[in-house]
Amino acid sequence: MHLLKYLLLPFAWLYNLITRLRNYLYDIGHKKSFQFDTIVISVGNLNVGGSGKTPMVEYLIRLLCSQYKVATLSRGYGRKTKGFRIAKDDDTALTLGDEPYQIFRKFKERIVVAVGEDRALAIPTILNECPEVQVILMDDAFQHRAVVPQFSILVTDYNKPFYKDFLMPFGRLREARDGAARADVVVMTKCADLNSDTENLIRQKLENQAGSKPVFFSRLKYNSPLGIDHAQSISNDIVLVSALANNSSFAHAIAKDFKVHHHVRFPDHHVYSISDIIAIHQKAEDCKADSILTTEKDMVKLIVPALVNEVSKKKWFYVPIEANFIKNGAEFDIMIKELIEENLAKPASAIEKPEALS
Repeated sequence: MHLLKYLLLPFAWLYNLITRLRNYLYDIGHKKSFQFDTIVISVGNLNVGGSGKTPMVEYLIRLLCSQYKVATLSRGYGRKTKGFRIAKDDDTALTLGDEPYQIFRKFKERIVVAVGEDRALAIPTILNECPEVQVILMDDAFQHRAVVPQFSILVTDYNKPFYKDFLMPFGRLREARDGAARADVVVMTKCADLNSDTENLIRQKLENQAGSKPVFFSRLKYNSPLGIDHAQSISNDIVLVSALANNSSFAHAIAKDFKVHHHVRFPDHHVYSISDIIAIHQKAEDCKADSILTTEKDMVKLIVPALVNEVSKKKWFYVPIEANFIKNGAEFDIMIKELIEENLAKPASAIEKPEALS
C-alpha cells in the first residue's frame, strides 16, 4: 500500500501547478478579489479538515460578541440547501450544515450566523440584511481568495502539522506549504504539554513557512458531558461515536476519563440515518455499555426531527469543547481587538464591492 501511494505523486505535482497558478492569478489581480470596509477575519488551514477551525471561531465569538456585533460566515458544508441563508430558529444541521448549526445553537441570541458558497456575494448580503454587523468571521476561508480579509488566522493541528504534510492526493494539503505566508498569525491547535525546546523547534518550523509571522499555541478543553434531551448522569462504561476528519484526539481525550468499550467511527460530516442509530444502540447493548457519548458536532445532527425519537431510546451524551491558548493568549486577544478598533476608527472607503444577493 505504501508503494502504491507513490503512484499518486504525479497527480500531486499537477495539483501543485494548478493551485500555484490560481494563487498567482489572484496575486497579480487577474482574478478579482474584494475587500470590505466591515472587518473580516478569516480562519482557515492548509490541510483538508480536522485542524480545529470551528473551536477557533467559537473562541473569537466569545472574545468579541459582548463588545461588537459579530456574524459568522461559512460555506455550510454538508447541508441540504444551497445559496445564501441566515440562520433562523427553524433551521437544523440539514439546512445550515453541522458546524454552522452548532455555532447557532450556542450563540444565536448574540450573533448572526450565515452560510453561502460565494463569500464575496454573501458578505454584502449580510450587511444589507443586518447593517449593525461590525465583524464577520469567515470559517474555512484560507483558500477563498475572492475575499481579502483584514486579518487571516491559519490553524494547524499539533498532531498533523502542515509542514510535515504533502499536497493532495499524495497527502492532505490543499495548497503548497509556502501558502502559509498569506496568514497574519499561525495557531497550532490541539497541543499536548510543550516544553520550551519543543515549542521553540515548532515555532521555528512554522515561522520558516509563514514568513516569521506570530505563532501561538492552543489546546482543546473537553467540558463535562451533557445529555441529549435528558438530564441523566453518564456512566463510566460507554460506546463512543464520532464523525470527524481526525477521530484520534477526541478518542484519546475521552479514554482518560471513561471506559470505552467500542468506538463507532464515521466519515467527517456524516449524515446519520435511522439505521445508523439502531446499529449503534445494538452495539451498546452487545458491549453492555450504559451510555453513548459523541461530539458536539455530531449531536446537532442527531437532534433533527427524523432521528430524535430513535435517539431518545438510549442515554446519549455529547462533549462541549473550547479552544484555550496555552500561553500568550492575552497577546492574541489584544492583537485582535486592536485590529478591530483601528478599522472601526477609519472612515468608510470607496472599496469596490459586489452587489448583495437579491
